[in-house]
Amino acid sequence: MELAHSLLLNEEAYSQLGEVQKAEFIFDWLRYLEKLLLATSRNDVKEKQKTLVEQLLSLLNSSPGPPTRKLLAKNLGILYSIGDTFSVYETIDKCNDLIRSKDDSPSYLPTKLAAVVCLGSLYKKLGRILGNTFTDTVGNILKAMKSAESQGRYEIMLSLQNILKGLGAAAAPCHRDVYKAARSCLTDRSMAVRCAAAKCLLELQSEASFMWSTDLDSVATLCFKSFEGSNYDVRISVSKLLGTVLANAIISKHPGKAASRQSMRRASLEEVLELLATGFLRGSSGFLRASGDMLKGTSSVSRDVRVGVTQAYVVFISTLGGAWLEKNFAAFLSHILSLVSQTHPKVTQAQSDAVCSRRCVSFILRATIGGLLGEKAQIAAAKDICQTIWKLKKVVDAVMSDGNLETRLGSTDVAASQHMLVCALQELGNLIHSLGTTAAPLVQDSSAGILDSVISVILHPSISVQLAAAWCLHCIAVALPSYLTPLLDRCLEKLTVLKSSPEAVTGFSFAVAALLGAVKHCPLGIPHGKGKIIMTLAEDLLCSATQNSRLSAQRTQAGWLLIGALMTLGPAVVNHHLARVLLLWKCVFPVSPKDLETEKSRGDSFTWQVTLEGRAGALCAIKSFVSHCGDLLTEEVIQHLLPPLPCAVDLLTQLSSILKTYGSPLKTPSVVYRQRLYELLILLPPATYEGNLCAILKELAADLTAPDIQVAASTFLLPPLCHPDDLLLLSPLLQETDHRFIEEQLLLSNGIACGSLEYDPYSVYENDVEGNSVPKPLPPTLSVISSAVKLFGVVCAHVGEAQRLLILEQLLDSIKHTKGARQQVVQLHVVSSVSSFLKYVAGSKGNLGPEEMRRPALALVLGALESPNPLLRCAAAEAWARLAQVVDDGPFTASLAQVSFDKLKSARDAVTRTGHSLALGSLHRYLGGISSQHLNSCVGILYTLSQDSTSPDVQTWALHALSLIIDSAGPLYYMHVEPTLSLTIMLLLNVPPTHAEVHQSLGRCLNALITTLGPELQGNSTSISALRTSCLLGCAVMQDNPDCLVQAQAISCLQQLHMFAPRYVNLSNLVCCLCVNLCSPYLLLRRAVLACLRQLVQREAAEVSEHAVTLAKDSREELIPDANIREVGLEGALLTLLDKETDHRLCHDIKETLNHMLTSMAVDKLSFWLKLCKDVLAASADFTTVTCVDTMQEEEGDKGDDASVLTPRNGDRVHPFTNPRWATRVFAAECVCRIINQCENAHCAHFDIALAQEMKRKDSRNDFLVLHLADLIRMAFMAATDHSDQLRLSGLETLLIVIRRFASIPEPEFPGHVILEQYQANVGAALRPAFTSETPPDVTAKACQVCSAWIASGVVSDLNDLRRVHHLLVSSLTKIQAGKEALSHLYNESASTMEILAVLKAWAEVYIIAVERHKNHKQPLKTTTFSEESVRNGSYSSDGLLDLVHTDLGTLSRLWLAALQDFALLTLPSEFASQLPIEGGTFYTAETSENAKVHYYNSWALILHASALWLTSTGFADPDEGASNLSRPVTPTSMCQGSSSGATIKSPEDVYTDRFHLILGICVEFLCSLRSEATMESITACLHALQALLDVPWPRSKIGSDQDLGIELLNVLHRVILTRESPSVQLASLEVVRQIICAAQEHVKEKRRSAEVDDGAAEKETLPEFGEGKDTGGLVPGKSLVFATLELCVCILVRQLPELNPKLTGSPGVKATKPQMLSEDGSRLVSAALVILSELPAVCSPEGSISILPTILYLTIGVLRETAVKLPGGQLSSTVAASLQALKGILSSPMARAEKSQAAWTDLLRSALTTVLDSWDPVDGTHQELDEVSLLTAITVFTLSASPEVTIIPCLQKRCMEKFKVTLEIKDPMVQIKTYQLLLSIFQCPNPAVSYPYIYSLVSSIVDKLQEVDLKKPENTTELQIFQEGIKVLEALVTVAEEQHRSQLVACLLPILISFLLDENALGSATSIMRNLHDFALQNLMQIGPQYSTVFKSVMASSPALKERLEAAVKGNQESVRVRIPTSKHTKHPGKNLSIQLKTSFL
Repeated sequence: MELAHSLLLNEEAYSQLGEVQKAEFIFDWLRYLEKLLLATSRNDVKEKQKTLVEQLLSLLNSSPGPPTRKLLAKNLGILYSIGDTFSVYETIDKCNDLIRSKDDSPSYLPTKLAAVVCLGSLYKKLGRILGNTFTDTVGNILKAMKSAESQGRYEIMLSLQNILKGLGAAAAPCHRDVYKAARSCLTDRSMAVRCAAAKCLLELQSEASFMWSTDLDSVATLCFKSFEGSNYDVRISVSKLLGTVLANAIISKHPGKAASRQSMRRASLEEVLELLATGFLRGSSGFLRASGDMLKGTSSVSRDVRVGVTQAYVVFISTLGGAWLEKNFAAFLSHILSLVSQTHPKVTQAQSDAVCSRRCVSFILRATIGGLLGEKAQIAAAKDICQTIWKLKKVVDAVMSDGNLETRLGSTDVAASQHMLVCALQELGNLIHSLGTTAAPLVQDSSAGILDSVISVILHPSISVQLAAAWCLHCIAVALPSYLTPLLDRCLEKLTVLKSSPEAVTGFSFAVAALLGAVKHCPLGIPHGKGKIIMTLAEDLLCSATQNSRLSAQRTQAGWLLIGALMTLGPAVVNHHLARVLLLWKCVFPVSPKDLETEKSRGDSFTWQVTLEGRAGALCAIKSFVSHCGDLLTEEVIQHLLPPLPCAVDLLTQLSSILKTYGSPLKTPSVVYRQRLYELLILLPPATYEGNLCAILKELAADLTAPDIQVAASTFLLPPLCHPDDLLLLSPLLQETDHRFIEEQLLLSNGIACGSLEYDPYSVYENDVEGNSVPKPLPPTLSVISSAVKLFGVVCAHVGEAQRLLILEQLLDSIKHTKGARQQVVQLHVVSSVSSFLKYVAGSKGNLGPEEMRRPALALVLGALESPNPLLRCAAAEAWARLAQVVDDGPFTASLAQVSFDKLKSARDAVTRTGHSLALGSLHRYLGGISSQHLNSCVGILYTLSQDSTSPDVQTWALHALSLIIDSAGPLYYMHVEPTLSLTIMLLLNVPPTHAEVHQSLGRCLNALITTLGPELQGNSTSISALRTSCLLGCAVMQDNPDCLVQAQAISCLQQLHMFAPRYVNLSNLVCCLCVNLCSPYLLLRRAVLACLRQLVQREAAEVSEHAVTLAKDSREELIPDANIREVGLEGALLTLLDKETDHRLCHDIKETLNHMLTSMAVDKLSFWLKLCKDVLAASADFTTVTCVDTMQEEEGDKGDDASVLTPRNGDRVHPFTNPRWATRVFAAECVCRIINQCENAHCAHFDIALAQEMKRKDSRNDFLVLHLADLIRMAFMAATDHSDQLRLSGLETLLIVIRRFASIPEPEFPGHVILEQYQANVGAALRPAFTSETPPDVTAKACQVCSAWIASGVVSDLNDLRRVHHLLVSSLTKIQAGKEALSHLYNESASTMEILAVLKAWAEVYIIAVERHKNHKQPLKTTTFSEESVRNGSYSSDGLLDLVHTDLGTLSRLWLAALQDFALLTLPSEFASQLPIEGGTFYTAETSENAKVHYYNSWALILHASALWLTSTGFADPDEGASNLSRPVTPTSMCQGSSSGATIKSPEDVYTDRFHLILGICVEFLCSLRSEATMESITACLHALQALLDVPWPRSKIGSDQDLGIELLNVLHRVILTRESPSVQLASLEVVRQIICAAQEHVKEKRRSAEVDDGAAEKETLPEFGEGKDTGGLVPGKSLVFATLELCVCILVRQLPELNPKLTGSPGVKATKPQMLSEDGSRLVSAALVILSELPAVCSPEGSISILPTILYLTIGVLRETAVKLPGGQLSSTVAASLQALKGILSSPMARAEKSQAAWTDLLRSALTTVLDSWDPVDGTHQELDEVSLLTAITVFTLSASPEVTIIPCLQKRCMEKFKVTLEIKDPMVQIKTYQLLLSIFQCPNPAVSYPYIYSLVSSIVDKLQEVDLKKPENTTELQIFQEGIKVLEALVTVAEEQHRSQLVACLLPILISFLLDENALGSATSIMRNLHDFALQNLMQIGPQYSTVFKSVMASSPALKERLEAAVKGNQESVRVRIPTSKHTKHPGKNLSIQLKTSFL
């Protein structure tokens, strides 16, 4: 194929190829040429133009296929438009000659067609350059058309369209001729020709004004004719033509010339609408003839004409546009509704016609109002519709008030209005449903009176109107949940008051049922009590039904309808009424067969009508129960359900005889009864009606083969039984389209109605299958068949085998014994049932039964496989394969395949061939590759069939079957891939475009082949690359196909290719193709486009986006009319599409695509994305509704800001998004949140304004989120203050995220402030509307969360500013104080629970933050609390936030504790259910406890933390326990003031204990069973609550005294530490452990103290041992607090330092490993664990302490050893510091000195010291990298803290002194300094036994070192410091020494000091270091001199040199003092701080 890529055709390569390859080669060359010509320079093209033209024209004669001729023509056009045009006339002549040729043979046809296409292309491209030749050409083409066959006519029409396009107005002379020709083609036999003619006429009308002026009527009539017998594509094309022509007739401006020539006038709107109405009402027959037919009453408009006209209406209005519709809405509405008024009796005479016409009218209204108008215009439209309803209502009222019953019912006016009302009500419902809560102002507007008008119509005498009104109320309730309860109350009240009016009973029961059906769409629900009211009312209606015969039917129906609707509320509600329902169910059927007999003999026609109505209702209610309350279907309930079933089945068998007796009035009720019973049985498990299986089966068989069935409705029965993929073969009507709603009726034959609500009133409370439109149940005669078919499958599978065989034989006979049309109907029913049976058996993995079962089953299916009905063949093929699947026998399957092979070889008729080829495909689908031999035969046969060009149907089915085989054969198919692919390509290149269905099947084959090849397509071998090229070529052919579904196939093939071999798919071409089809009128094509886009953007979002924009900018013609990619990019186009699209699947894909694009690109294209979201949100932000920020509370300066926040900027350019719907705006708000989240994972500058500004200055392309903060706030504000509740929620969520992410970012220009501070007015204004009384609870709950986040964020520090938001929370608190009773009764009780808990949680969060801030600002909170008065008077000064909370704390604390108690009750396991309070808790009711749980789970943690903090602050002593009970309206709880039943009041101690156990219990319950979904927030809150609790003495004493409780807590904390890796959680847990140990210590101390006081007189010996380990020292695991703590600490330590675990290191001792530095978190954890370890001995008895000491010492020294890393400056790592601190704690423990344990402790401590010393010894002669300072500090700690006998044994003491000696020699100055400091502390030790040995052994070396100073002058401050520290040590010695030795020491010290002095000369030139040394020495001498004067004098006397030096120095010093301020006073000693710090740390 590479050889094809050249400018000229490579003829040499071409000639060597075979036929098929030649075609491929040519097509590939032409594709390449098209790109190349556009890229080549003009001169190069001109050079080769002559040869190229010859080559192209020679191809004309080689009979090119359709795609090739199209490309060939395109290239010719491009070639002439780029190169020279002089030879173009020859080319045109040549083409004309080819067309004129007389050769009519089929082989010459392609050449003729190619010539036609070339002419079209040339004129389109060159246009007026060819000016004068066109008349001949057009004449020639039109002449050729007379003898052309359909393909020719098709191509000629398209060619003429192109000629007209190219010439524009210049073609005027031919307009009439073309018009005539196109007219005849518009009613052509071939549908493709009709489509082409419509396109040609559409092109013509843009210039030929006569089409929409003088000939307007005939154009319309012609279009109506064209609709007759049309298919979907024709209806799309012709309706587009008709709609456009009519729109032009209204808006066109006539050119002046023409106006003068013929007096043209513009058509008025009335005339145009009248024209359309003619088509709708009279169809395509002419006006005169029609009137004659109408007199005879024979004419009926064919449905396809009506559907076509309906689409034309929509095109007409869409072309005029939304603005036009707004202006002319009233006229439009009245016209459309008049289409179904009684003035046109033909349309509404038959019920089925009326239903279909109503559908059409509804469709027009929905498509125009719903599709073209923005939300404001829709609201206006709704008001207009409402006016219409009022008008129609008045007409009815006038008639109804007439007393005479006869005139009332027979009145035409009532009937006239009914269909108009139904359409108006349905549209009103749909409108409000789509507006959602945005419709609130409309419904509130009393002048419109929406609700009143709808409710008033409920009394209309027509049931259709009543149901439509009920459905309209349903829609209003779903859209505006706040109206659900009031509407329900209104209807229930009317139902009760008007119980004696039959219309009212029926109408209002419908309304109540529809409203109950709405509850499941409203998450906030309805009050629980409503269920009870409805149940009582239903019972009442059922019981009073018999009292008044005029009402009995209505009341019975109403009663059961209400019960059925009640079931949709779900198990929680139904559970309470179940017993009553089951009782009613039991009573409705007779008890025994005998009673049934007596019934039969008694009743009359009317009583039977009522009885059947009642029983059908009961069956329906139970069906509703089974489907909506599955959880309640326990064994026991099923037992109650069963008894009436046998009787119901008995009645079923008796129905036929009852019918005979009482005649036709019972016909419908009996059908309905059957249907209800079947539906119920389908839902119940077959075991429940085992005994009646045979009886049911007989009835089913009778129903399916009944003699009076005339209805052939295959289209509703069979599709569920066919495979969805096979339905693609059939009429496109079965596929999903945008017009499905009206196209559906064409599937049913003319006499049958399509679904409508009045056929089954019970469906008014069910969900519609297709989402949110009105339910469309089929007429009972149809639905009973459909239920029977389903039930047959189930029953037949469960009866005995003999019975099964019998019934199959019987069904087979019934087909044989009927004839003609009836036979088809029976066959249809029977085959459906058998298919259903086989499907059921296969689904339940069952078996067909014995061999003789196969024959009848096979005969049934085989008959259907050869049925003329294609849908039946399809179902039969599926059943054929299912049959093989359930028999599950190899030979049988093979014989089935053989049957098909034989039939296919012999049969010549298309029916057999299509049926059996699909049967083969199905067999493969269900049974995989049957065998390779079979595979070869199948493929061979299907190859042959697929090339049968005489029958496109056979080709389509054969290719479809082939695609199934390719899919199921998998790898087995590899050997066939190449031939199949070349066959596919050959057919794609040769099948005419008029056979779109063949191309669709080819597309499926190609798709299957690509899947089979899979990732191998990436390969580079020649064979693979040839296959790949063929695949790409096939895709290219399909992309050029005019049929949209084929294009959709092409896109999905390319999507597959892109998945397997992305490198080879040309992304820019693909994206171009996707963008062009983004707004295609074909739903399936749009779906394919989005599915592909969704896949592409997952890998290459940026590239896709760029290609789309480039394409939009390059495309010269406006390719994409609807999607404005040029302005807003692909992303914006998708958002626009999302706004217009109604298909759920598509919307989902669009959202997914946008989410993927956002994820990968939002950070890089930040401004672009934010602007998109902002445009969508701002486009419709109705600023007039936003109340301006309340400026009363603000300072003057703020006012300006606020006003500007809320006014839109005027003068912006035209908006890219016009009136987006609320759902789109919600999505935009969610996108903003996603963008913020994406930025979090990107550069830190997104959340750092200084850095962001800096980087923006460096490079202006940088963009950071923080720079867009104003926009983020503005968007959140716009969303949060909208009418739509969903949008408000999204806006508040956005605001919350913004606050959380940006709260801590400082404002660089104003230090001490944060950037969010300037937006506080906006935040306040956004929150305020959410706290109004009519706001729904979910919005208020969200707003509370935002309030608390705002207050807690610390953005606003000024209390006055905070008060704005604080005030909102206070108002909510007031609202909820009355508990569950006070809140609104609009929603379910759980909604008020949600609101109350949200408020309490918000307050809790604020209180927690306030307490934290208070702690950080001041000393810790005192345990005393402050009275409210002192707060108000300001005598209590604390952090302001705490002041704010304090006022309400009394109330809050009570509510918090009540909520916690509720939570504790709700979390009890189910076995304690009986102990729960009957009336529920404080904030939830017992009935709604399940729903309330969720809300408690969301908020308990923070409330718990806050309660714990409050109890801590009061120290468990409630300050105003008594006084405030009276003043506060708080619901009492058993927590606070004893139980509400007035039992004995508890003592304070009991109340505290209850509270303590409540909080502790909740914590332990939660922490000990942490689920995976437990949030970190809850865990942390829980641990903090425990910490707060244990901060106060009283709870500590409770835990200390209850050892089991302590152990339990420790075990729970241990689990938390094991299961949660978060360091913060582990640290918090350790803090609680520490507090528990402290509590235990306090308890032990207290016991010891009290024991000593009691036994003061007794001997010490007899004191009992307190503490763990008693007098044995044994600790029992599980019973010991200390043991549990040790386990937990070891767990923490070993996790951080695995080397501590002897099992890991393999040796019991501490092994030499390199010390390591832990992470900051790790260090914190280890330090916390060591603190706990050091506290443990104090909890033990002396003996107990001995058993744990080795462990504690091992761990402490281990940490010291493992983490003794050398740090710069001689510092100690934090873990070493902690271990030394712990050591100090252990060594100074009283146990070390207690007489019982002293000896053991001393031994252990010596061992410990030895271990420390050993650790630092060189191992194997190598020195380790351990820190010496850590070692010396440890030795010092031992020396000073342990009792002397530990360290004074000579061997240890000697080793310690050695270490010091060695260290003094180390060169590192910092080590020396530290060593001096440590020695200083040892020398100063008061116990001579400890300090003297050190002094003796170390002083001499210190003195030596100091004497060196004269020789080695200090050079830097560190060395200076060493000397200073050394001197300090000597000075200390002097003070410690005994009198007799002191003089020697001073004598030693003075020379050293004096040697540091300088004389005045030297002083001037000395370095600053030397001068500091001099000052230091002088100062010390001045101190020592007076202190030890005698020694001083004697030394001076003995050494004159020293004296001299001293005097000189003093003198020099005085000199310098005069010159400058003396430094000596100010000299700071850097060493001093360190030594002090060290001392306080450990010593």
